This record gives sequence, structure tokens and C-alpha cells, in this order.
Amino acid sequence: MSEPTADPASPASGAPFSVPITVRGYETDTQGHLNQSVYLQYGEHARWALLAAAGIRQQDLVGQGVGPVALETTIRFLRELRAGDETVMSCRFEWGTGKTFRITQILTKADGTVAAEITALGGMLDLRERRMIQDPRGFLRKLATDPDVLDR
Repeated sequence: MSEPTADPASPASGAPFSVPITVRGYETDTQGHLNQSVYLQYGEHARWALLAAAGIRQQDLVGQGVGPVALETTIRFLRELRAGDETVMSCRFEWGTGKTFRITQILTKADGTVAAEITALGGMLDLRERRMIQDPRGFLRKLATDPDVLDR
């Protein structure tokens, strides 16, 4: 996958964080389309890139005894993708007041066509207690060096 780059728009503009991704040949199926499981990998890549842009590394979470957990994921496949296609995967966390949060991601082709939409329900798991932590947004903001990225 390509190196992550934050959307140049400011957090106040409402533009979500995004990363460019080029579809590779080995990610395609026998019809030449991007394999369905790879969409999830692209989404995961963008989520970790967003956390990294906020200054949160995987080892930081593990060091705190906490890890992200996926509770539900839905993918809407809208247009086919083929090897060599240039895309951008956006990522936006939608924080609530409880233990869970939503993630909305849009995979867009270079011509602006939306190829897929991923929506997910997630949380942060206390790895020792095996229970979801309260206020995952607050937890991540305290850990981040650039917490505003979490609210893009």
C-alpha cells in the first residue's frame, strides 16, 4: 500500500483523513476484480494510518494494555476495482458517549467514483480485563500527540 498522507484540509473543514492506495495485481480475483477480503485490509490500513497521524502507534496501545476491537463491519461494493487502479481510502471516527464508536470509510477511484463504502462498529478492549473501556475517544486523545486528527 502507498504511504499514508493526511488530507491537506484542516480538521475544521470536515474533510476526513485519507490515504492513497494502488490496487496490486496479486490482490485481484479470477475475474480481475479486487478480492473482497482486501477491502477490509485497505480499511484497516487507513485506520492505523489515522492513528499514526495522531501520534498513536500500535505498541503505544499495547503498552497501555488496550487494543482496538471490531464488533461489526459492513462493506457496500459499488464499482469494480482492477490492478493498477489508483484509489483513496478515507477514514472518519464517529464518537458517541458510550464504549463504542462508528467508523465510516469511503474508497474512491481516481476519477471520483465511489468504489466501496465500509461502516464499522468498534471499541477499545482492556486486554487484561477483557472488557471494553469507557470513553475510547478520551482515552485515545490523551495518548495522541495530535489528538485533533481523531476528530476529522
